[in-house]
Amino acid sequence: MGELPHADDTETESHVSLADSRAREGSPQNPGSPVRGRPRSEAVERSIIEGVMKLLEDGVPLAEVSIERVARTAGVGKATIYRRWRGKEELFVDVLRASEPPDPVLPGTSMRDDLVALLESLRRRALRSRSSAILHNVHAQMKSSPKIWAAYHAVVIEPRRRTTSDVLRRGRENGELRADLDIELISDLFVGPMLVRTVMRPDATLDENLAEHIVDTVLEGLRPDGA
Repeated sequence: MGELPHADDTETESHVSLADSRAREGSPQNPGSPVRGRPRSEAVERSIIEGVMKLLEDGVPLAEVSIERVARTAGVGKATIYRRWRGKEELFVDVLRASEPPDPVLPGTSMRDDLVALLESLRRRALRSRSSAILHNVHAQMKSSPKIWAAYHAVVIEPRRRTTSDVLRRGRENGELRADLDIELISDLFVGPMLVRTVMRPDATLDENLAEHIVDTVLEGLRPDGA
């Protein structure tokens, strides 16, 4: 990547960074904490994130990706990185989040349709990860770092779980689910089969109709009588 001379001094920082956006919701270590500092240059931040990705693509283990090494690769000073992230755990979470596909737009026509959209997003994400050695390796390495895994879980996984739970609660309120059901447990029943195929059975087929098949199969036993 090209050199970015004096990026710390000259950038007009008019955009809000990924890290700043996350900070508005509160960091994993300090939920609800206020945002501090000024908006950051999106171009400089992108060069840093791409610098991390380049190192990982070159086969550098996650544990050996230091802030100093990232700064050299991205062509910025270490101070530029530390103004955006408090350490490499926060940086890695933003790198991983930047590699994630956008959250799906839910049709809102029914609980069933929303659940299919959510599971289809998981299926497409799994196909993408399978075709990308870097994403597969990074996710595998990330689990050996409790801090990175906890942060990733807080800012990526938990919001998705909340979305699924919200869809199920609306379905229960609308009479699409039985009123006696445990929402957290039911959420696992829908998401579990897709995760088993994408994580525990990496060679399993991910057919185009898999999301619909899972949702319709589970709903068969969860609908109220006569629904």
